[in-house]
Amino acid sequence: MHRLIEKGLMFGNLIRVDSPVLVDRYNRALRSLTGKETSLGAFHIDISGFSPEIGDEFDDPLYLNHAGVNRQFILLTTEQKAAPLLNAKFSTSRGILRQFITENAPQLFALTARDAVAGELVNTVYALDDPKHLFEIRRVRIEADTTSGTVATAKKLGAMIDQFKSEKDAWFDDVLIGQMIGLAKDTGDVARNPVTLKEMSFDQDNFWTAHFGGLYIFRGVEHPAAISVANKARLGELPIPFQMDFQDRAAIAKFLQLNDLVEPVAKARGIDAGAILHQKMDFVVAEVAAALGESLNGASRRDLRNMGRRFAKLLPDEWQGLAALARWAEEDAPWPRITSSHPAYFYTLRAKDHPDADLVNMLLSELAPLDIRQLFICHKEAFYKAYVTWPDEKKAYVADFLANEYQVDKAGTRAALFGHEAPMEEPHVVSPPMSDLIDRVGPWGAVKRRSPWD
Repeated sequence: MHRLIEKGLMFGNLIRVDSPVLVDRYNRALRSLTGKETSLGAFHIDISGFSPEIGDEFDDPLYLNHAGVNRQFILLTTEQKAAPLLNAKFSTSRGILRQFITENAPQLFALTARDAVAGELVNTVYALDDPKHLFEIRRVRIEADTTSGTVATAKKLGAMIDQFKSEKDAWFDDVLIGQMIGLAKDTGDVARNPVTLKEMSFDQDNFWTAHFGGLYIFRGVEHPAAISVANKARLGELPIPFQMDFQDRAAIAKFLQLNDLVEPVAKARGIDAGAILHQKMDFVVAEVAAALGESLNGASRRDLRNMGRRFAKLLPDEWQGLAALARWAEEDAPWPRITSSHPAYFYTLRAKDHPDADLVNMLLSELAPLDIRQLFICHKEAFYKAYVTWPDEKKAYVADFLANEYQVDKAGTRAALFGHEAPMEEPHVVSPPMSDLIDRVGPWGAVKRRSPWD
């Protein structure tokens, strides 16, 4: 992993904490959440305040995420909102933290000027010893305050101010006035500068979790389903109409189509489909070349094309399918018939423009793992897991490629791959009703209702 760290592809954009004042604040927050302290004088933190160095010190990569369920966080600065989330167990956690920091930026800026803010992403599930418990997670809310309780104190002072204003004889209540003055010493003038954090909660309908080998849960779609990376039989019967795993390629394809979640890359508006397809083809060539022990040091796109010609008979079906689609996009060749059983199928898709586009692209990246760029962008955990299994030639090529062609313009690359133009005005079309077949055998055909072992 040293290559990735050196090139900023792992542990990048973390916040360095090396000031004694900030270390002391961090320790106060850490004590309040876990009862522990760090002896380190300098370390780095992610958006949640998790530090990989402290994780090593404690021999506990989940010291702020007990059982991987209720993520705790420590905020020392609002700049943490641009940092990644390490060891993510749920796909929604970073987005929730980022939105919380953004929505409360002025208040958090004022609070973190004097103290650390500690909190937790709270739900009603505290342990996940059974996959069914995942479906009990319906909403996540945020609880947060400074280590000295500034927000709670300000709320108490605000209630006293309301009482003082509303009660007829409050001017003569020396005890109430004395308490207000005492609290105001800690909070300042809450009438002019309110010290409050928005009460925020987030519905959890569609998400990915690292638990149980990786599981995608889609509840907020017309045809709900759970898609597991590992064998679905290991999960038992889940409280959702349909279950499938990565072996059920036709069922997953039908799920994506019926819920209108994906579109072909070659037909997407506003992108250079040919360039994207050729780049995916190059990644497949790199996989084959690296497996043969070919040096990829400094390999350019021209070099990879030459390797593709040399190893043409060894190129897998993924490459062949992408090449046929590229010929359609660039040379007016016939539209290739690439069904869900074809190894190239999921490489040809991307998420449509909808609220769960990131989650769908995350799923597609695992179904098309040779596209190392999409895997890195959309699913860091899966990328790092795959990286350690690659031969050194491929590790070097991938690290150089991502550093030279992705890191230099992250936003531009993401827009080119996943951005969407506004759709053209089209006449309203009323869809015909679904066939009765869906009610009898389910919209994914071979995948039966609540029968993961069939």
